Amino acid sequence: MTTIEDIILQKDGRNISALRPYLPSNYVEEAADLVLEHPGKVLIVTGFYIVYASAPETDGPPGAAAIGEAMSNIGYEVAYVTDRYSIDVMKAVAGGRRVIDFPVAGHRESANAAREIIATENPSIVISIERAGLVGDGTFRNMHGTDISEYNAKIDHLFDQHPYSVGIGDGGNEIGMGNLRDEAAGIERLPDDPCVTTTTKLMIASVSNWGGYGLVAALSVKKGTNLLPSIETENAWVMATYDAGAVDGPTGEHRPYVDGFPLDEYNSCLSELHEYVDAALA
Repeated sequence: MTTIEDIILQKDGRNISALRPYLPSNYVEEAADLVLEHPGKVLIVTGFYIVYASAPETDGPPGAAAIGEAMSNIGYEVAYVTDRYSIDVMKAVAGGRRVIDFPVAGHRESANAAREIIATENPSIVISIERAGLVGDGTFRNMHGTDISEYNAKIDHLFDQHPYSVGIGDGGNEIGMGNLRDEAAGIERLPDDPCVTTTTKLMIASVSNWGGYGLVAALSVKKGTNLLPSIETENAWVMATYDAGAVDGPTGEHRPYVDGFPLDEYNSCLSELHEYVDAALA
C-alpha cells in the first residue's frame, strides 16, 4: 500500500531516500502527531539562498505557505520566519501573514534574537522547511560545499531553544538533519559534513516543498478534511516566488521550476497526495 512517505520521496535525485531506513516508517504521521499535540501558534521557518544566483530558491516558501494555510484552517495562529535575503520571496506567498525578519548576525546576537522571538511570540511549535542549518565546522554550506554563511541568519538558535519542532529537508544540510548527521555523512551524494541542528521530528522528501505537502496530507487525514492546496494554488505560489526573484535551486536559473522540475512534473506529488487523502477520507 502506497504511503505518504512513498509519495514525497518519488523522483529522488539526491539519494535522500537512503536515510529512510533510519527514520520511523511513519515519520510523516509522527510529525503530524507532534503538531496536533501542541495547538496554539506555529512559527514556520524557510528561505535558502543560492549564492551563485544571488537569489533565494523556489523550494521552501511554497511548502511553508501550504503548512501555514493548513494550520490556520485548523485553528493555529501562524507567522513565518526568514532573513533579509528571502523575506521578499516569503512575503509573496504569505497571504498577508506576518513574516519575521531574523537578523543576520553573530551567535550571541542570534541567540538573543531567538530568545526574544520565543518570548514575544510564544510559539507552541516551530517548523523548518528547506532552511540551511549549521554544519560541523560552524558554517552554512550548500550542496556543493560552498560556504554561504554571510547569506544566512543563524535561525538554528530558534530550534535550539524550543522543545517542540519539526525539520523538513531534502539534502542533508538543512535544519533538522542533525538528527541523522552520522548516518548522512556516510551516504553517497549527501554532504560529508551534514547539518548539526536537530529537531524533535525530522521529515525527508525528494523536494522539501513536497515534504510540506506531505505533512499537510497527514494533518488532513487526522482532522478528517482535505487541507491540501489545489494544483492551481501550488502553481500560483511557485510563480509568485519566481516573480519575486527566486530561482531554480539546482541550476540557479531564474525560471519557474522547483528543484529542477518544471511545473507539470512538479505537480505530480501534490496530485498523488490529493488522491491519497481523498481515498483515506472516503
